[in-house]
Amino acid sequence: MFAALFQSSLIRLIPVGMILLAIQRTVFADIKVSGVVVQVVLAFVAAAGASGGSERGAVVGFVLGSMYDMVEGTPLGSTAIAFTVAGIVAGLLALIAADPQWWLKAIFVGLGCAAGEAMLPVVRLFIGEEHPWPANMPKVIFIVAVSGAIMSPILLPLSRWCLKIRKSEWTAPAEQSPV
Repeated sequence: MFAALFQSSLIRLIPVGMILLAIQRTVFADIKVSGVVVQVVLAFVAAAGASGGSERGAVVGFVLGSMYDMVEGTPLGSTAIAFTVAGIVAGLLALIAADPQWWLKAIFVGLGCAAGEAMLPVVRLFIGEEHPWPANMPKVIFIVAVSGAIMSPILLPLSRWCLKIRKSEWTAPAEQSPV
């Protein structure tokens, strides 16, 4: 049981998630683009979904979303649901191409971020907040999606390392002898 834990990707994911949460709470709390806070942790979850598929993206989203809830003091699982959706959406979009280029993965990360950010007010509505929909929600979704796509060249290799994903190597097909 302990050997499986040490061989899993959680050993790498949790410390990286803690560092990203610290960066989110300190550096990016003050850096706002047009009044919107850039979501680094959400972008990392979408990058994990884009590089590892929807199942791994869901796991990363749930783990980092739960960590985010513990840090922020929000009801446990509320952010985890939205982050899980972001990982799943980015992972499902990555199925479009077998080995997508970096710019296509950046688009997948941006769309995953948009789905996760759009899911947050829905979850807030279900947990009983009075006004879960901000007035500038389309602007928030757009800025979070674009910033996630911009950060993706840094976050995609980091997510592949955390999930222990090796880049696929192309091999030439074997030549067949004439019949």
